[in-house]
Amino acid sequence: MIKLSERVKALKPSATLAVDAKAKALKEQGINVINLSAGEPDFDTPEHIKEACIKALKEGFTKYTPSQGILSLRKAICEKIKEDYGIDYTPEEVIVTTGAKQAIFNLLLALLDEGDEVIILSPYWVSYPEMVTCAGGVPKIVPSSFERHFEPDLSSFEERITSKTVGVIINSPSNPTGLIYSREFLSGLASIVEKHNLWVISDDIYDKLRFDLKKPENLLSLRPELKERVFLVNGVSKTYAMTGWRIGWALGPKEVISACVKIQGQSTSHATSFAQKGAEAALKTPEEEIQKMVKTFAKRAEVLSKTLREIPEIDFIPPQGAFYLFAKVSAYYGKKTPDGKVIQNSVDIAEYLLDKARVAVVPGVAFGEDEFIRISYATSEENLLEACRRMKEALLSLD
Repeated sequence: MIKLSERVKALKPSATLAVDAKAKALKEQGINVINLSAGEPDFDTPEHIKEACIKALKEGFTKYTPSQGILSLRKAICEKIKEDYGIDYTPEEVIVTTGAKQAIFNLLLALLDEGDEVIILSPYWVSYPEMVTCAGGVPKIVPSSFERHFEPDLSSFEERITSKTVGVIINSPSNPTGLIYSREFLSGLASIVEKHNLWVISDDIYDKLRFDLKKPENLLSLRPELKERVFLVNGVSKTYAMTGWRIGWALGPKEVISACVKIQGQSTSHATSFAQKGAEAALKTPEEEIQKMVKTFAKRAEVLSKTLREIPEIDFIPPQGAFYLFAKVSAYYGKKTPDGKVIQNSVDIAEYLLDKARVAVVPGVAFGEDEFIRISYATSEENLLEACRRMKEALLSLD
């Protein structure tokens, strides 16, 4: 038998992808499942983006590109960052990647030595700890609380820093909570980062999907002087409904971006040529077009919130962005299903809702918070209302 590496043995499979796959498998069997686990917009990619890609294909733009990404796209990314955040970057400070996930992975491989610690705020996107581990680092989870709107106490945050701590990963609007970190929290975090000479990976993939329709905001928009220690990660997946196109990017100090280019050159070479042309067109999308989708998500969040309130003993903070709601369901732990199984954790309740209600949600333990489930409202209002009806019926049948 061939021996697997200890690195891969330590990795956990993606819980979000696993639930989504199971829900889709049931659908293929003809079972009526409402999938509220997906982390992608249910909108189609806008036509002008498709046309740009088709044009590139027809013109033969199907060959290798520079590992760093085509210059015209990197220039467009710099222009968009300047427009959104007021920060100047040059194309040499940008790398285009196969999705934002690869951008984070490249950065971690470039920045981490074996045993380096990276602070991750809970609840977190499922892949952060696994990517840190895969890159040889040690994820250090800083807990937060529902009562504090999932903003960790900054003094507790600072207490977690050791001589081995080198960086922090943050994500706002958040997957899984749909919440946006306050200016006060970000400002306090920036001071700690500066004091302890840490770097920050700012995952801004949902930055345009905020329901107050304000301009995106991150650590650098508040403290631009930290530019040499903050890496901005983004992509076209969420804002432009382009999850399958796999185009992301990272911006940061030139020497680190150059290291990422070396890593990428020895792994995937570069992002798909014609998809890069589509991404370039996406960045020219008028803001009002993006806001149409954002307003739809905001309305769905309102509908879901109102309907969930009708289910006893479920608690949550109404989302401020993205397309997720993080619902506290631990009041149902300890109860028995109709066939006698005791619900003990978020995995049990997610499995029960899928089996009994035919509604797919993601267990909160995957995000570091076992009292919760993540509900995606990247689906129709009709589906949301029916899903809530089914969940209520299933949960009330627990003894």
